[in-house]
Amino acid sequence: MVEAVQQAKQQARSPRVLFYSHDTFGLGHLRRSRALAGAVTRAAPNVSALILTGSPVAGRFPFPDNVDHIRLPGVTKTPDGNYESERLGLHIDEVTELRAGLIDATVKHFDPDIVIVDKEPTGFRGEMIPALTWLRQKRKAHIVLGLRDVLDDPETLAVEWERKGAIEASEQYYDECWVYGLRSIHDPTAGLDFSAAFRAKTRFTGYLRREELPDGEVPSDPYILVTPGGGGDGAGMVDLVLSAYETDPTLSPRALLVYGPFLSGEVRAQFETRVTKLGDRVHAVGFDSRMENLMNGAKGIVSMGGYNTFCEVLSFDKPVVIVPRTRPRLEQFIRASRAQELGLVRMLDETRGELTPEAMAKAIHGLATQPSPSSAFCPGLLDGLDVVSDRALDILGLTRSQGVA
Repeated sequence: MVEAVQQAKQQARSPRVLFYSHDTFGLGHLRRSRALAGAVTRAAPNVSALILTGSPVAGRFPFPDNVDHIRLPGVTKTPDGNYESERLGLHIDEVTELRAGLIDATVKHFDPDIVIVDKEPTGFRGEMIPALTWLRQKRKAHIVLGLRDVLDDPETLAVEWERKGAIEASEQYYDECWVYGLRSIHDPTAGLDFSAAFRAKTRFTGYLRREELPDGEVPSDPYILVTPGGGGDGAGMVDLVLSAYETDPTLSPRALLVYGPFLSGEVRAQFETRVTKLGDRVHAVGFDSRMENLMNGAKGIVSMGGYNTFCEVLSFDKPVVIVPRTRPRLEQFIRASRAQELGLVRMLDETRGELTPEAMAKAIHGLATQPSPSSAFCPGLLDGLDVVSDRALDILGLTRSQGVA
């Protein structure tokens, strides 16, 4: 009788997908996981998706139907490159052990059919290893490593992954690898010593198309959108844009500046003083969870060129000026350089002395006549969400929009 009841429950059970997004800094991993989860649940409405995230602002985002999240205790990076507890006051080893225990318990209780791990094969400081080991021992779940288009320069990445044991973990635990980009633009695995077998189960999906969200408000007057992403490392770009408007009184249209939730309060206060002096030429807000709508309404974009912003620029076909960071990673610089070669973006290059107010003003003026990304034809450029959702449904044995086997 008990076995019959358990069997009936199993047959009635909805398919489940678990996303892991470590999010020690910025917004990128959470936003990517949210987009992927939404694509899968829209393709098959009876699929349930759960995101494990360390982002301190996860609760400020809207989540699609059948998608929810669990917030892991936060950690933050210190100026010397180490990590510490964001709020608990515990030693980082204790926080990591706590996070690992929560991940392990979630995996066992949620019992996912697919697990998609973003960027870090072992998780933050190895916190995914207990759960991955259990899943492998129990032969539960199809485990996928998801990588953005660019991770870092190949030499630096190879050293980092060797230190973390990431290559060994990728080979041992993962059934396949999805790269959310195109090999013709960049191969993030090029410098990594993967086996031929692992490379054979790696697929390039294309970038992840974004769409407008419901209920978002967009200014009616023309504007350019200035976004440093999460804002934690965006002060230099914001300063450059404000300096351009201060230097060139003819610069238009007005700028809508979204600082991001991680810009320091002290730095933001200094920027606010300058924004006030610029009058109605620059308007600034701290955070907007519906950046897709602001992006779609803008005449052009100024950004640092992180992965999610790049996807949005391509999706809404907006001319963009990218000011990539070069420290602590070359990810943004590599992406922007290659995109500029293909005619997708305009980049201001630190190595050519272009980070000046005059160069920024000229670039903003040029947005009005700059070709949109779609003028550079790249087959399969924005196929990522369709490729991922089709593959997920195939693994689950479902058909699109039916959600039944």
